Amino acid sequence: MDIHKILTKLPHRYPFLLVDRVLEIDKGKSIKALKNVTINEPFFQGHFPYRPVMPGVLMLEALAQAAALLAFDALDSAASQDSVYYFAGMEGVRFKRPVEPGDQLILNVTLLRMKAGIFKFQACAEVAGEVAVQAELTCAIRKIV
Repeated sequence: MDIHKILTKLPHRYPFLLVDRVLEIDKGKSIKALKNVTINEPFFQGHFPYRPVMPGVLMLEALAQAAALLAFDALDSAASQDSVYYFAGMEGVRFKRPVEPGDQLILNVTLLRMKAGIFKFQACAEVAGEVAVQAELTCAIRKIV
């Protein structure tokens, strides 16, 4: 799935869209996506000017966006103006290595369960085969009223 298709599925836009490409998707089961980390990212101006490192919360957000793509694919839907896909929780978060400009962050997300618009995922982001961050994510799709 290229960036054009991703833009039809996710409501996020620059500078907050953190998935550049979907490499693989197994409907209702797992997704493998890619985030190219470049020095142009606006967060690098302040995190940190002397040693740019991708903030951990943004690595988790990239994983949540990949999870959203998996959820929308499982439901044969996309983001819409009458619903919001929320980050509802995270457990077992572990940061294992820094992510720097020039890295390719590979986002691996597996759907553990879904019920009533609530999704539980196992997520792991890697750089060059090394784990950068891992976590269990909970997300929810809710109607806007």
